[in-house]
This record gives sequence, C-alpha cells and structure tokens, in this order.
Amino acid sequence: SNSSLHCSKLRLKMGDPVQLKDEGNKHFQAGEIDKAIESYTKALKVCKDKKVQAVIFRNRSACFLKKENYTSAASDASKAIDVDAADIKALYRRCQALEKLGKLDMAFKDVQRCATLEPKNKTFLETLRRLGAEIQQKTSFSTDSRVQNMFDILFSEEEDKEKKEKAANNLIVLAREDAGAERIFQNNGVALLMQLIETGKAEMILAAIRTLSGMCTGHRARVSNIRRGIALATCNLFQCIYESLSGADNRVYGKEEALVLDSSKDLKTILIALLEMVTSKKVSGHGRDQALNLLTKNVPRKDKKESDHSKTLFTIDHGLKKILKVCGQVPELPDQLPMTENTQLIASVLLNKLYDDLRCDPERDNYRDVCDEYIKYFDPNDMDKNIHAINALSGLLQGPFDVGNALVGRQGVMEMMVALCSSEREVDQLVAIEAIIHASTKMSRASFIISNGVSLLKDIYKKTKNEKIKIRALVGLCKLGSAGGDDYSMRQFAEGSTEKLAKQCRKWLCNPTLDVRTRKWAIEGLAYLTSDADVKDDFVEDEPAMRAMFELSKDKTILYAVACTLVNCTNSYDKKEIIPEMVQLAKFSKQHVPEQHPKDKKDFIDSRVKKLLKAGVTSALAVMVKADSSILTDQTKEMLARVFLALSEDPKDRGTIVAHGGGKALIPLAIEGTDAGKIKACHALARIAAISNPDIAFPGERVYEVVRPLVSLLNTERDGTQNFDALRSLTNLAAKSDKLRLKIMKEKALPEIENYMFEEHEQIRQAATECMCNLVCCKEVQERYMEDGNDKLKLLVLLCSEEDDKLQIAAAGALAMLTAAQKKLCVKMTKVTVQWLEILQRLCLHDNPQVQHRGMVIIFNMLEADEELAKKLIESELLEILSYVAKQEDNPKRQDAIDAARACVSRAMDLGLIKPFTQ
Repeated sequence: SNSSLHCSKLRLKMGDPVQLKDEGNKHFQAGEIDKAIESYTKALKVCKDKKVQAVIFRNRSACFLKKENYTSAASDASKAIDVDAADIKALYRRCQALEKLGKLDMAFKDVQRCATLEPKNKTFLETLRRLGAEIQQKTSFSTDSRVQNMFDILFSEEEDKEKKEKAANNLIVLAREDAGAERIFQNNGVALLMQLIETGKAEMILAAIRTLSGMCTGHRARVSNIRRGIALATCNLFQCIYESLSGADNRVYGKEEALVLDSSKDLKTILIALLEMVTSKKVSGHGRDQALNLLTKNVPRKDKKESDHSKTLFTIDHGLKKILKVCGQVPELPDQLPMTENTQLIASVLLNKLYDDLRCDPERDNYRDVCDEYIKYFDPNDMDKNIHAINALSGLLQGPFDVGNALVGRQGVMEMMVALCSSEREVDQLVAIEAIIHASTKMSRASFIISNGVSLLKDIYKKTKNEKIKIRALVGLCKLGSAGGDDYSMRQFAEGSTEKLAKQCRKWLCNPTLDVRTRKWAIEGLAYLTSDADVKDDFVEDEPAMRAMFELSKDKTILYAVACTLVNCTNSYDKKEIIPEMVQLAKFSKQHVPEQHPKDKKDFIDSRVKKLLKAGVTSALAVMVKADSSILTDQTKEMLARVFLALSEDPKDRGTIVAHGGGKALIPLAIEGTDAGKIKACHALARIAAISNPDIAFPGERVYEVVRPLVSLLNTERDGTQNFDALRSLTNLAAKSDKLRLKIMKEKALPEIENYMFEEHEQIRQAATECMCNLVCCKEVQERYMEDGNDKLKLLVLLCSEEDDKLQIAAAGALAMLTAAQKKLCVKMTKVTVQWLEILQRLCLHDNPQVQHRGMVIIFNMLEADEELAKKLIESELLEILSYVAKQEDNPKRQDAIDAARACVSRAMDLGLIKPFTQ
C-alpha cells in the first residue's frame, strides 16, 4: 500500500491529467472555484488525449460561468464541442454564456440542438421558449423603430433625395418579408402609406404601392383591411390581392387564414372596380390597359376542365357594354376616353377570351344579344354615335369573330358602312373602311363584300387625296384580293394587280415621313397580299422594306400582321396533302381543284428563308416574343413558332439563329401557347439544340428549361422527324454535364429513350442508342442496367452486332462505360445471350477503328472484373485476336485499339493466364 501511495503522489507531482481533473472536480464541489480552475488548467497543459481534454474544457467552462467570465466560458465550451458536437453539457453551458453576452440568436441555436438531443428535458424546453420570446420581442422593437424612422425620412421636407430613395427601398424590402410586413401593418403603416400616395409625388406613390404589394402578397387577413382605392392604384398590387383572395397564391400563413371566411364578396368588389376603371375618364390610357390586362388574366378560366366560370358570367353581366364602349372609341372625335395605341386591341382580346370561356349555347346567345343591343340602333342625325357603333363592331371582328360576323349580316349594318364610306368627313370614311377590312376576314364573308365593296373601295382609293384613307382603302383591296389564299386558281383580281398593290404597300412602309399608324396599315396589307407567291418573292427582294417591317414590329399592335407576313413568306402554314387520285376524281366531278403556284416550290421557299435571315428576321422575332401577354396571343405565338421552324430547316442556318438570340426566344414559345404552336417551337428547339453548343445557344440556367420541351417530343404521338431531332438534341445535352443528365432523368425521358432503341427505323434507333451512350455515365442509369428481370443489357449487346457502324459505336461505347463503372455487369453480360462471346470477337476484329477500340475496352474491363471470367476469355479465340492486334505496328489511325489490346495482354500476364514468349 505504501508503494501504491508513493506512485500516486509521484504521478500527481509529475502532472497526471486524470488526477488533476479529479482534483479540480473536488474543488468545484467544495465551492473552491479558483482552485478548481487552477487544477483544470494544469491538467490541460499535460493532457494529450483529446476526449479527456474535451471533458476538462467542459468542466472549466462551468467554473467560468460561476465566476461570470462568460467569454472564457463560451470559449471553453466551444473547444469541447469541437471534439464532440453532441456534447449536451458543453452545448448548454455555451448557450448560458452566450445568453449573458447578449448573443441570443447563437444561444437559441445551442439550446435548440440540446432539445433535439433530449426532447423531454424540461430545462432545455423552458430555455428554448424563453429565448425565442426574447428574440422576437427584441426584433419587433428593432423593426418598429426602423419602420418609424423610414416613414419619418419619407415625410421629411429636409432630407435629401438619396436618403429618401434608400428609406423607400428599405421599406419595400421589409414588406416582402412576412415579419416585416406585419410590423409595418401593426404600426399604422396602411394610413401612412395612404398619406404617401396623397402627396402626389411619383416616387412616393411608387414606393407606397410597392410596399403595399409586398404586404398583400399571399395574406388574406391583411388584404381585407386595405381599402379598395389603394388597390386600384397599381396592377401589381391588384394581382397580389386577387391571387391571395382567389387562392391562386396558396401559401399558408398560420391561424390568420381563419379570419377571412368568405372572399367571394371581395373578389366581386375588385371586378366591379376594374370594370369601372375601364370606362372612367379619370383613368389614364396606361391605367385602362392595366385594368383590361387584369381582367384578361384573372377572369377567364385558365383550364377549361374547371367547371366554375362564374367570374366570366359576372363580367359579361356587369361589364360587356363597358368593354364595347372602349372598342367603340374614335380618337379623332372630341370627348373620348384616354387610350394608348394598344387599348382597343387589348379590349378585343378580352372580348374574345370571355366568349371562348362560355360553356353552352344559351350563354353565347346572351353574349350576342348584349352586343347586338349595343350596336344595332343607328341614328341618321348622329353620325358620331353611328361611327362609335361601327368601331365597336370592328372590335368584335378582331375578337370573337363569329359574333361580329353575325352582326355584320344584320339588316342595316352593311348599308351603314357604305353610307359612311360616302361621307364627306374623313373620320367616317376611316372607321367604315377599317370595319370592312375586319369584316372580310373569312372567305365566305369576303365573297359577299367583293360583290358590294370592291368597287366602293376602288372608287375611294382613286378619288381621295388623303393618305390615311388611301392606305386603308388599299388594305381593304389587298384583303379582298387575297381571299383565295395560296390557291393559284382562285385569284380574285387580274394578273399583276396584287403585285401593284403590294408595291404600293412597300412604298408606304419605307416612307419615314408618314405617321407610324399609316405605315402599320401597309404591313396589314402585306399580311394579306403575301399569300400570293409573286408578292412573297418581290417582298424578300426588297431588303429596305423587310428592315422597315422589322423595325415597326417593335410596336406590339402589329405583331399579328408581321407574323402573318412571315408565315406566308416561309410557307409555314398548314398545307392540305394533295392526293393525285382525289384530284382526278374532283376533275371528273367538276369540283374545284387547288393549284400550287410555281414559286411556292421548295427551292423558292429556301431562297426566301435565306433572304429573311440575312435581313435580320431572327432578331425581330426575338423582340416580338418579349411582347406583353395580352397582345402576344396564343395564335400569334403559334405563328412565330411556325416561322422559327421554317427558318431552322437547313442545319447551316441554325448558327445564325443562335447568334441572334433565336435559341432563347424559342423557350417561352415551347412552354406556352396552342398545342400546335408548342410542338413546332419544341421541334425548332430540338433542331438547334442538336448541333449547337448549349452554353452559347442557351446560356446560364436556361439550358435546364430546354429539357422538358425536348422530352415532350419523345411522345409516340409525335412524328418520326420530331422523335429523331429530340433524341439528337438530348444526346448533345447529355454530353454536357451530370446535372443535365439528372435533369433528363427527372423528366422521365429514360423509358422513352429505351423504347426507341427497339425502333425499326434505323436512324431513330441509332439516335436513341447514342443518347443512352451519353446517359450511362449517370449512376442512376447504371443501376437500371443492374436490375434483374429486364432485357436492357441484352439489347445493348445485340445492338453491337448490327451492320451499321454508327449504331455499333454507340452501343459498344455504352457497354464499355457500363462495364468500367459496374464490374457486376461484366459477369451479367455473359448470361444475357449465348452470342455474347461471338459478338465481342466481331467487335475486336472490326474494320472501323472506333468500333474495334470500344470492343477492346470491354474485354479489358471484363479481365479486370472477375478472374474466372478472365480465364474463360483467354481460353477462347479472343487470345489469338488480342495477340494479333497487340503485335501490330503503331498506327495513328488505329492506335487506340492497338494500345487497348496491349493493355488486355498485359492484364492477362498479370493474372498468370499467359506467359511472355521467350526465344
């Protein structure tokens, strides 16, 4: 015992860390904190074991807490946590120290971790609750003072402009966070923001509106406390309010949702307010446009499968006449509503969308009756009222054409148009001619007007000296002259007449001294006349006219006319297939047989496309795609997609399209629009993506947006050309990065690609196999090949035996990568088909060096994977093939295959399966 006591004293004297730690513990329990710190400090100096060090740091941290030395306490606890992140005692001690140091956020995180490790510990839970409340209270006080300070700066007359702008921006940012928005709301923010609006200063109004927009986003309870007058001040705010109340913004904001039980009344109030804006003289032209845009966006159903279209019926009942009033405005007359150049077109789009949203004939009859009631009364003594009615009819003809067309046929309407054409007032003639132009959209109606209106329009064209009237009369003649479309045998006018009309249109188009509105009518004329192939050819030869049209297309009101002209010039409209047998039958029965113009043949079309590209059509299309959605209708989008598809026909032109922003412009066309338009845009995208560098064609994150449209073309309902181009484009993208490969997988393209690997069509089968070759780098794809119960691996092996070199390169390349990545597949490959060895031998003897190289790599992977399999391979005729290739002299054309064969022989030697040849 004396001996052990002596040893113990000796260890303590020399500085045993465990003994010193225990000594420190005793001092701590006795309340001798300074002595405890001294013992722990000595122990740390001699301790080498990290785990023991952590315990000592944790204990010394408790001592420092007692001494109220919180910085040292936090530091020691952190050192213990560095060794063991789940040291619950150290975490809680650091939490206590940080709280005393005022670092509540950091303390809260530590106790949160403690509560996670011991969820039933009451001390941790109580501390967590207490710290959470303190942080919230502190934040609220801080935010409240910031909010008040910002308003003080904004209302101050003394503060400079820069300070006010900064305060306004801070307020906007704060309003976008839910906590910040709540503080503004609770601090009388709405009333203060109203005062900002009432200052009448543009920058103050803008700041107030943006702040209110942030406060209203996704929060019903807050919205219900903001008066309607504020909401009317901005389109964006209105949209946020509407989405929140209608449920389009479905984010959850806790218990406050329950405060608003029924939002339908608020929604109707908003609709009525918007409809009042439509005909209010106090509203500016831009404000009216925004009101119409909001109605267009929010009233008609987005999905026709939804049964509830009550908003549409409500709008028709309370506002159809108001929208017709906007369409009927004649800017040349006094006392008209303030409007922009887009207003009446936006109103026509809204009329059309409302009509399309109706579900049954009685609803459509009611719509027609309201329109009929609005325009049918003509007063011989009030010409202003008459032209208002005819202009409203023009609005209908540009919107729901069937409704307008039915009204044109009513007794007295055509007579009124003719009477207005004969009027001495310029404005009467302008309105009447525009109505005739819009009324002759459909061929059946045009045939009626040809017999009544052509002579009238010709007479006006010859007699008038007013350029505005002259050009409209010309457009009317253009439209009537193109009633037969591209049917060469259905020309309405004498040979050469349409070319003369088109020449005059081009002349006006290139005349910068004319007002823009008049020049735009020249494009309207060309939109009709370019259905004639002679006119198309003349137009693309006139580069100044094309450039003038592209420049004017920046004015969004003529997007449709420009799109029509381009569709006609590229012949990208739908064409009926002419079956020779049916032609003979039609001739026999004396029926009309459509005839193709000689200049509508492929070589002429290709020539026109080249000239359009040279004139800068791609840049013009890219600008047009960015137009506001209310003007860029789905039909216009489809036409732009048709043009893009025609432009991308020749692979040599695709680089030009990419260079002028065509790749980026196609993405929105592929995502939104008519089904036909989306398919054509997707196909154009596929053509571009197949041969372009994705980084250049679709810079940044845009490349990931391209994947879904391309995958949609793999649908079996798409035609073979679309399938092929989609596979080639996905092959190109899959070669780019793992992230893109995963995106292709995520869009569920893999099953479709695998299906096309079974396709009978050689090019599609090859494209699918090449795509799979690039995708097998992905671990998820490799796992699919490792699964049992499918023929995926067997198919790849069998494709290696096909005659086509490109197909063999792709299939063998995929096998080479799979067997390199997953050794189990080397063994599995020998079980999928009895022909496996024969197929590999053929690959290794192939004339094509690329195929041969891939075959050699597969053999090398199999030699690496399994010794039994390696032995089987070397015992076969493969050894002779490997030896023959390995002994060949170096040859740059076949060097990869020779090097791979030598690597195989070397591996076989390493395994002891063959011995080096000695003399």
